[in-house]
Amino acid sequence: MSKPNYSGTYHMVEQDNMDSYLAALDINFALRKIVCLLKPTKEITHDPATGAMKIRTLTTFKNFNMDFTIGKEFTEDLGPVDGRSCQTTVSWEGDKLVCVQRGEKEGRGWTHWLEGDKLHLVRMEGKEEDMFYYEGFAGAFLKEKKMTPQRRANTKDS
Repeated sequence: MSKPNYSGTYHMVEQDNMDSYLAALDINFALRKIVCLLKPTKEITHDPATGAMKIRTLTTFKNFNMDFTIGKEFTEDLGPVDGRSCQTTVSWEGDKLVCVQRGEKEGRGWTHWLEGDKLHLVRMEGKEEDMFYYEGFAGAFLKEKKMTPQRRANTKDS
């Protein structure tokens, strides 16, 4: 069975528990408050044939780029996020992309999956599985090219 193609542009529509997640990463109070106000856009380029993927998380404050090949470990520079680096592997679990980040913070990673026009992201940090399920920057990003303005407006009301 072929894997889904994640390519597209996604806009955050909702987030939940971002502040707790950032606190678990030891992000200072002022920066946490700024980050929680951001409405990121994700631009994903994915080649299902080779497993190559580029994820650009774009905000008015700071951008973050992640280039990798699915199934191959790489050194990820998380400097723009929290000043750390880690060994990262992104792999498939069914149709979900699962990221494991090994470094000074235990239990860190995320899971992406598609559901219709939505890209979901759940990020974990630590033993308590600080999961934040954002319908947005950790949750459901809407695929811009598949959403009409009317449909996008209706989604915000539900």
